[in-house]
Amino acid sequence: MSILISDVKIRCFGGEPGKEFYAEYHDHEWGVPSHDDQHLFEMLILEGAQAGLSWETVLKKREGYRRAFHGFDPVKVATMSDDELEALRQNPEIIRNRLKIYGTRQNALVFLRIQEEFGSFDRYVWNFVDGKPHKNNWKQLKDVPARTPMSDALSKDLKKRGMTFVGSTIVYAFMQAVGMVNDHITECWCRVS
Repeated sequence: MSILISDVKIRCFGGEPGKEFYAEYHDHEWGVPSHDDQHLFEMLILEGAQAGLSWETVLKKREGYRRAFHGFDPVKVATMSDDELEALRQNPEIIRNRLKIYGTRQNALVFLRIQEEFGSFDRYVWNFVDGKPHKNNWKQLKDVPARTPMSDALSKDLKKRGMTFVGSTIVYAFMQAVGMVNDHITECWCRVS
């Protein structure tokens, strides 16, 4: 008699049936170090859009956000007119919160200034973790903090520069999403592989 070994993977999140898109995000993006400025801008905007909502909601609207905000090209977003932003308030493919929509343009303008000052947003943002991912050892997802001194520092600096929707909790989620912080739990297949 042989024993069948299950191929079910242990994940931090996204393992529920019918949520394959969530598992895909967990398995291939969350916690993976990103150094691409356009991707970093996308994740910063999406994390800000999540404020008060679930990440699952935002992920379902991700393609709509890409269409609405020119593929997250910060140069194009920075030049969007008030009329374009107002039209987005009627777009069901994104979260239609006026402050979040207008904040996207504001954050693009600040993002471009940071790129100019540091040569890239990547160089600026990764300085907050000394250029390498900060790896934690959490046993359960409930043990993961909502913010840390690192996210406090980055949040404070982004706010000082004029960004919106960059509170410490949002910034910590951004840091996790782009791999500045690796918060995969110790039993997660992404952690042990």
